[in-house]
Amino acid sequence: MSMIRDLRAAVRPSRRRDDAPYRYESVPCANSAIVDCGVYREGRRVSEHVSPAEAMAGVRAEGGFAWIGLHEPTEAEFAGIAQEFGLHPLAVEDAVHAHQRPKLERYDETLFTVFKTVHYVEHTELTATSEVVETGEVMCFTGRDFIVTVRHGGQGSLRALRHRLQDDPELLAKGPSAVLHAIADQVVDGYMAVAGAVQDDIDEVEIDVFSSGTNGKGNGGKGSPKGGDAGRIYQLKREVLEFKRAVSPLLRPMQLLSERPMRLVDSDIQKYFRDVADHLARVNEQVLSFDDLLNSILQANLAQAAVAQNEDMRKITAWAAIFAVPTMIAGIYGMNFDYMPELHWKFGYPAMMLATVALCFGIHRGFKRNGWL
Repeated sequence: MSMIRDLRAAVRPSRRRDDAPYRYESVPCANSAIVDCGVYREGRRVSEHVSPAEAMAGVRAEGGFAWIGLHEPTEAEFAGIAQEFGLHPLAVEDAVHAHQRPKLERYDETLFTVFKTVHYVEHTELTATSEVVETGEVMCFTGRDFIVTVRHGGQGSLRALRHRLQDDPELLAKGPSAVLHAIADQVVDGYMAVAGAVQDDIDEVEIDVFSSGTNGKGNGGKGSPKGGDAGRIYQLKREVLEFKRAVSPLLRPMQLLSERPMRLVDSDIQKYFRDVADHLARVNEQVLSFDDLLNSILQANLAQAAVAQNEDMRKITAWAAIFAVPTMIAGIYGMNFDYMPELHWKFGYPAMMLATVALCFGIHRGFKRNGWL
């Protein structure tokens, strides 16, 4: 029971903001793409710096399982491992070329699982060109006595996860399915952290959009939306879409791993896939709500832009009406007729100028009172 109680603590890292992602560090193995290669027996590592062939020879002779980790292998580098473990050519092609959709497939006695890893890109200010999320891939070939992990991208390192699992031999004794669960749990925990950070960005954009339209502080105190808001919203929508492409397709594989009995997944471990599936469903709902919220913010921003344009047009119209008065009077008195009202009066010119100013002032007061100026 202690293994069950410690399972979550063993596979979940601290979520501190200042934890830097673990970078790729190779181990001196025969294959340059191999990050680590080890044999685990009764939950403890019993080999160091062995080749995949030596690892499987040890497993077949004395039991346990092998865990081989690779980083962006080429076809030539992966060919020997694929042959050693009997991996299906279609799955091997997907693992080498990457850019796959999250999925779970079964090939004979091997489960092939694809996870999209997501990393939040820190930025001092969100702009129309800011990168918010960065994605990578982790692919797992899970058999009865082996697990092969293939990582693509600069994020999603499994080095720290391997060390944590090695500190819990009771958990590792459950076999390759324990490693598969730990990877799934770490990936989904990463989704949750990124979702929280993206929520902060959306809140920032929302505050900027509505404050600029309501308190008159946006755009130099004129009360109109900032010109960059629409670009920032569209950029966030693109990043949220990329995030959704990593989260949503993984729902079905996690549901299968948590509900359908599988010979390659230990029954005790399968119970904890339900927890992962539940967290993934919550993240998916949150990401879908992001898209709806951004649509609402974008509509509000466009509506504010339309209102600002209407206000500008009203101001232009009001000033045009004011200037129409002196234009009309000047046009009438510029026709040079002999018999014009007050044309030969000594005070006719100043009186007409005074009347023009008074009319313009009255019209200006009227527009001002009605909110046009």
